[in-house]
Amino acid sequence: MLRVRAARRNDIDAFVKLAEAAGTGFTSLALSRDELAAKLERSEAAFASTAGRPQELAYLMMLEDTETGEVAGCSAVKDAVGLSKPYYDFKIVTLAQSSKEAERRFDMDVMLLVNDFAGCSEVGTLFVGEQVRGRGAGRLVAQTRYLLIAADYDRFGPHVLAELRGVVSEDGSSPFFDNVTRPFFRMSFDEADRMSAAAVDNQFILDLMPKHPIYVDVLPEAARAVIGATHEQGKGARALLEWEGFTYNRYIDIFDGGPLMSVPTRQARTGRESRLMTVAAGGGEIDAIVTTDRFDDFRSIRTTVSLDGQSVGLSEDAQRALNLASGDSARVWSRT
Repeated sequence: MLRVRAARRNDIDAFVKLAEAAGTGFTSLALSRDELAAKLERSEAAFASTAGRPQELAYLMMLEDTETGEVAGCSAVKDAVGLSKPYYDFKIVTLAQSSKEAERRFDMDVMLLVNDFAGCSEVGTLFVGEQVRGRGAGRLVAQTRYLLIAADYDRFGPHVLAELRGVVSEDGSSPFFDNVTRPFFRMSFDEADRMSAAAVDNQFILDLMPKHPIYVDVLPEAARAVIGATHEQGKGARALLEWEGFTYNRYIDIFDGGPLMSVPTRQARTGRESRLMTVAAGGGEIDAIVTTDRFDDFRSIRTTVSLDGQSVGLSEDAQRALNLASGDSARVWSRT
C-alpha cells in the first residue's frame, strides 16, 4: 500500500535521492544536502505547530510503500508566500497600440516583474519516482495536499498557487531563460535556479531583472513558443490542477517561462468535496482517499471503503496504515 505522511528528519537520504532524480529545473529541490535537511527540520516544526493563521510554514510530505518502507515521492504545501521573501513572476499584460496618422491599431503583450501573490498558499515539490508511476501515486500525492489544507483552512491563504516546470532540455538549457533572463543575470540556468531556491530574500532577482516591461513580440520565436508551456513531465500534474479548479491567468516563471496557476483555497475540488467521517471496521468497493485530518502524525492513503451515513468502513490494513481505530475521525474524499 502507498501512504503519504508528514516528512521526518531521518528522511534525508531518501530526500536527497528524490532531488537527484527530479533533475534540472525542479527549483524547490535544486538544493544541497544541508539545505534539504533544513527543509525537513522546518517541516517537522510546522506539523508540530498550532498555527492558527499563515506564518510562512512549509509542510513537506513523503510518499512511501508501507510494505518496504521505501520513500518514492514527495510533495509540499506552503501556508504563505511572498511575505518576507518576494514571490516574483512575470505577469503578461496586453497593451493597445494605435495611430490615426498611420492608420494602425493592434495589441502587444508585455511581461512585467510582479509580486502579486503575497500571502497566498502554494502547493509544489510534487515528484514521484518511476518505480511507483502508474499505480495512482501521483494523484494520491497531489490530492492529499488539498486534504491537508482542508484539515485547518485557517492556516492557509485565500488562494492556492502552483508553479509548473517550464520547458527545459535534458542538457539543462531553457529557451526562455537563454533568450530572456540570461542576458540580465549573466549566469547559467542551474546557477540562477539554485540561487532562487536557496536565497533568503530573492533580492538578487530585484537587483538584476529589468525594471521596465519586456515586449513579447521582440523575443526570438524559440522563447515565445514556450511562454506558459509545461514541461513534458509536468503535463499530468497540470491536468490534475485543472481538474481541481486551477486556472492559468498569464503569470509565468521568470526563469523557464512555465505557467503559474491558482484557485481560491476553499474551491479546490478535493478539499471541497471531502467530508469528516467516523471510522468503522469493514472495508468496501468505493475508491477513496482517507486522511487522519490532523497535523500531528498526518497520514493519507488511497483505499477501498464502505460509506454508511457519517461512517467510513476501513479494513484492518487501512486502519493500521493510518494509525486509526474504530470511533476515530477521518477525512474522506471518494469518487461517489
